[in-house]
Amino acid sequence: MVTLPARSAVTTPAAVASLRGHRSFIAYLTGESASLIGTAVHGIALPTLAILHLHATPGQIALLAFLSQIPTFALALPAGAVVDRCSKKTVLVVSDLAAAAVVAVIPATTALGTLSMPVLYAVALALGSVTVLHQAAAISIVPQLVEPGLLQQANSRIGAAFGAADTAGTYLGTAVVAVVGAGRAFALDVVSYLVSACCATRIRTAHAPPSPKVRRRMAADIWEGLLYVARTPLVRPLVLCLAGTGFGSALTSTFWAFHLLTTVRTGTTGLGVIMGVSGAGCLAGALAAPRIVRRFGPGPVLVAGFAMYPLMSVPLLFAGPGPLWLLVLALAGGLQLAAAACAGTTQRSVRQQICPPSLQARAQQTSTWLVSGSRPFAALAAGALASATNVRTVLLAGVLVLAATALALWRSPVARLTTMPVPASTAPTDAHRSRS
Repeated sequence: MVTLPARSAVTTPAAVASLRGHRSFIAYLTGESASLIGTAVHGIALPTLAILHLHATPGQIALLAFLSQIPTFALALPAGAVVDRCSKKTVLVVSDLAAAAVVAVIPATTALGTLSMPVLYAVALALGSVTVLHQAAAISIVPQLVEPGLLQQANSRIGAAFGAADTAGTYLGTAVVAVVGAGRAFALDVVSYLVSACCATRIRTAHAPPSPKVRRRMAADIWEGLLYVARTPLVRPLVLCLAGTGFGSALTSTFWAFHLLTTVRTGTTGLGVIMGVSGAGCLAGALAAPRIVRRFGPGPVLVAGFAMYPLMSVPLLFAGPGPLWLLVLALAGGLQLAAAACAGTTQRSVRQQICPPSLQARAQQTSTWLVSGSRPFAALAAGALASATNVRTVLLAGVLVLAATALALWRSPVARLTTMPVPASTAPTDAHRSRS
């Protein structure tokens, strides 16, 4: 059963104070932010390495995107079942160490002079597999770290920290690539994973659900997660909207860097500027999310956020070389990710508030499977469409899919959600809050 509480029940002064002194949450946030800084460096170095140094073709870029994303489709559902059975903290540590080992292959082969596109393909496939498991634990562990009434604040701070880390990592990556080269820049990504693993060892999960005494087949656990998402009225339209957004954004992101580097001619520095401003927008949107949700309600915020995403993609369709277009694209990227962060933290909080603790990872991974699992097929579709037409047509197709998804959410019951839903069984009482 889901109840709609008074808005004041979502956040209180005591809740904010408890997050500020929450050592496990701070350790979690520090580790995941460090990892994201490395990922942002990775995001600058990889297209530079593939496109400008290895001279990858559009087909090779599409294949690289496919291989990095196909693990989500293949492994997301089993990962949810595994994480719900295991210690999420252990999964975070082990997956970070594995990711560091995988990424280390790139600077090593660069130093040996053996780097090639097949090496990048192998790294993308392996890193994608490890990342699926890590993200399943990283997202589902949050409700174990904080009280239910603190989830909106916690997710807001996570989004803000990630936005700041993404911006810092982008600018750092741009500088590192310019100084040491794209191949060697991946060493910084390796270090970030090691820092993240170290921070994960300091996490304590005070609200962990008890481990199930009866072990069922993994297929039964996966099916339970699928049924939960399909049968929960507020979760179902949200996840379907996210799935459409994942497919549309994958169409545009497959050739986003390629289009900027080859047609718009931003260069590595311009690419870094656009990504950095976009990261700053993500920071601003995440910080503003709780206040905006209190003012307008989660439903209108979600609809507006998803509508802004395709709208801010339109300038990319018309952009050409020159500093003016660089400014326009940077501003559009900042606004786009501000809206995405605001909507993203809100929808995640809605789903986490409703979901039973024992289903957190499986429900999250069902969403991930539908959302990110479509991305590799979008990458293949983008490659085929680009071969038949051109890259700009692929970008247009992505914008149209994103717009249709936003329209579908506007017509769903989620749009009428005026307060943050909280399960009746876990709604925080005054006494409960006083102890947090």
